[in-house]
Amino acid sequence: MENIWLFGYGSLIWNPDIPYIDLSVARLNGFVRRFWQGSHDHRGTQQMPGRVVTLVPCEQGHCDGIAYLVSEQNANKVFKQLDYREKNGYEQLSIDLSLLTDNSKIGITYIAKETNQAFLGSASMQSIAAQIISCSGPSGENKDYLFQLANSLREYNFIDEHVFELESLVKNLERIS
Repeated sequence: MENIWLFGYGSLIWNPDIPYIDLSVARLNGFVRRFWQGSHDHRGTQQMPGRVVTLVPCEQGHCDGIAYLVSEQNANKVFKQLDYREKNGYEQLSIDLSLLTDNSKIGITYIAKETNQAFLGSASMQSIAAQIISCSGPSGENKDYLFQLANSLREYNFIDEHVFELESLVKNLERIS
């Protein structure tokens, strides 16, 4: 294996927790970020799964995130660690990334396809927000995942209306509860 770009679009943005030799703002075309994946192991439980992001195909869409350059020497260890971290329905996907610092590069990301056992799919934004505010798991409250993601997207000047609308709805639910 040689040096490889890893694309992070969720918690990898603020908590990569892996060794890397470089990072770049990156864009993945043809996908959008959605809170459609169930989290039974990090932000929820088997009885009350939280919701975390995955990539959903969208021909005209794109997802902005951070690409981490993982060295050839660390690649096997890093991807073994990530395979465990992303075990609840995610699988590796080879992708074409557009890096801010360079042209297109081949990379890897993790995606939870709709065929996985934890996929929750689309729901009304109000329903997703209600689920997020009521769930927590070993990695903390589901709403904190949402808030950390929204804050990280703003730090990089990424626009993601799905995430920002959910953030607003969850904050409104917090105020009235």
